[in-house]
Amino acid sequence: MSKEPLQVSIVIPAFNEEAAVGAEVRNIRKTLQQSGIEHEIIVVDDGSQDRTADEAVRAEARVLKSLMNRGYGASLKTGITAAKYEMICITDADGTYPADQIPALLEQLRTADMVVGARVGQNVNIPLVRKPAKLMLGWLAERIAGRKIPDLNSGLRAFRRELAMQYFSVLSNKFSFTTTITLALMADDYSVLYHPIDYYARVGRSKIVPRHFMDFIILVLRMAMLFQPLKVFIPAALTFGSLGVLKVIYDIATSPLRHPEQDWSVFYTPVLSTSAILLLLTGLQFLLIGMVADGVVRRIALHSGPSAASSAVAVAEISNQEEETFSQ
Repeated sequence: MSKEPLQVSIVIPAFNEEAAVGAEVRNIRKTLQQSGIEHEIIVVDDGSQDRTADEAVRAEARVLKSLMNRGYGASLKTGITAAKYEMICITDADGTYPADQIPALLEQLRTADMVVGARVGQNVNIPLVRKPAKLMLGWLAERIAGRKIPDLNSGLRAFRRELAMQYFSVLSNKFSFTTTITLALMADDYSVLYHPIDYYARVGRSKIVPRHFMDFIILVLRMAMLFQPLKVFIPAALTFGSLGVLKVIYDIATSPLRHPEQDWSVFYTPVLSTSAILLLLTGLQFLLIGMVADGVVRRIALHSGPSAASSAVAVAEISNQEEETFSQ
C-alpha cells in the first residue's frame, strides 16, 4: 500500500530576527524540496522593528506581519489559522533547530498526533543558566502528565491543524504555547512521539528572560487544573493531612506532660492543638475541592471533549481492517 505524499505548512514566528530568518527559510525549503515534500513556508513577523519581514520576503516565504508585538503563541495561532495544508510544522527563525530533521518528524506524524523534536542529541547548546529551571519544570510536568517528557517546550514539532485549533482557547499567546499544547494532548490521551535532535547556538539575542520561568510554572499548574485537577489537589491534601496526623500524635503523646494532674480536668481539657485541627481541615478541604473540580472537568468533557480524531487510532483501525481482509 503506497503512502500518500506529504504536504506541510511550515510556520515560523519571528520577532527581530533579520540576521537569521532568511537563511532559515532557505534551509527549510532546500530540505523539503530534496525530500519531495509539497510545502509552504509562513513567516509571521510579530511586530519586528528591523528588516525581518523584508528578509523573509526575499527568501520567498509567505509573510504575515503584525503591527504590534503580540507574542510567540499568538504568532503561531495566526500562522496555523492561515495555513493551506492540514499538516503543520513549527520551528524558530533563529537557526537553533535542525531543518534537516523536519522530514523525519513529518514521516512519523503519519502514525502519531504530534511529533516533537527532543533536544537530547550530541550537539545541544542550551544556556547553563536555564538548565536548572528546565529540569524543575520538566519534573513538575511529568508528575502531572503521568509519563516521561523528554522535552516539554521544544519549538520544533509537527501536528495536524485541526488538532491544535481545538485548543486555541487555552493555548497561551506567549512563550508557553508549546508547553500548553504538550500537556493538553497528553491529558486527552493523544499520541505524542519524540524524535531526538540537536540544538544549535542561536543567531542574535534570546527573547526569553528569567521571569518567564514563573510564567511556565503557573501555566503548568493551570493546565493541571483544566485537565487533571486531582494531580494538584491530592498531593496538597496528603501533605496537609499527614502534617495534621503527625501533630495529633504529638499532641496526644505530650498531653500527660502538659497536664500532669490526674483529676476530672482530663475529660474537658483540650488535647489537640489548634494547629493540628487546622492542618486536618485544610487537607480535607483540598481533597473535597479536588474531587469537585475533577467531577466538573469530567462532566464538561462528556459534552465538549476533544473534537479531533486521533491519527494513531485511525491508523490502528485501518491496520486491523487490512489484517481481517488478508485473513479472509
